Amino acid sequence: MSVNPKIESQDTLKHKISISKDAPKHHVASISTKEDNPFNFVRVLLEGAVAGAAAGVVVESALYPLDTIKTRLQAVRGGGQIILKGLYSGLAGNLAGVLPASAIFIGVYEPTKQKLLKICPENLSALAHLTAGAVGGAASSIIRVPTEVVKQRMQTGHFASAPDAVRLIVAKEGFKGLFAGYSSFLLRDLPFDAIQFCIYEQLRIGYKLAAKRNLSDPENAVIGAFAGAITGAVTTPLDVIKTRLMVQGSGNQYKSISHCVSTILKEEGPSAFLKGMGPRVLWIGIGGSIFFGVLEKTKQLLAERRPTDSNKLD
Repeated sequence: MSVNPKIESQDTLKHKISISKDAPKHHVASISTKEDNPFNFVRVLLEGAVAGAAAGVVVESALYPLDTIKTRLQAVRGGGQIILKGLYSGLAGNLAGVLPASAIFIGVYEPTKQKLLKICPENLSALAHLTAGAVGGAASSIIRVPTEVVKQRMQTGHFASAPDAVRLIVAKEGFKGLFAGYSSFLLRDLPFDAIQFCIYEQLRIGYKLAAKRNLSDPENAVIGAFAGAITGAVTTPLDVIKTRLMVQGSGNQYKSISHCVSTILKEEGPSAFLKGMGPRVLWIGIGGSIFFGVLEKTKQLLAERRPTDSNKLD
């Protein structure tokens, strides 16, 4: 009687082995199919859009006065003084643009990042983050530029409301007036987006490896602040050029980016390219803390609402 169980157990073992040989093939195929399923791409895009919209609106609402001060410092020429009234001028109209622009940016950034990380070797993850940031910035620029033009014209006292700003800009300058400084915007924002998100993502990767755990909300916020402050300081000269081109209106005192640079150098000196750096670094540093903190928290909440067999967003 002791022999039969052994024989049965061996047969059972062989049966289990034969099943296990076939099972992984079927399992791997199902995972591969699921990862390539377009629904997952749409899900990542939509979750990124929701998280980006939430983060963008919170940051803009909280830090708009700092942005206004920065813009007025950069727009004033020579020894002019800035006005500290109406620091929330244009906020409502700006939020109407920031919400879809932030949604588009993160909605494009997240799936682009994930696809590039699968293609690129692990030691080139920074390249994936740089590229994804630039792609997200380019995609959202179609909304961000008109929003920025209207916002900065209102911040510098050109118009009283966003609808008036849009109507009068189009009447005086044509539809292209809403895209004033578009090339300078891309010159500033594509490197800004690429550098900021690359620094943020790389710091998160390094911190996770060192800590051997996921990051907490405060840790995400601190890394976001650092990434924002560094990037804000480095790109200030580009921001000055972009601001001058966007707020000049129909006067067209600057004919191009190169003409703007040469005119500022001739009339105001190299130091003019650092105007507004203090408020900009403070604004983007605090903004980076809030933006990335809200972004990661929103992504986490959205991930918790997914079915348990779904892949993580990160």
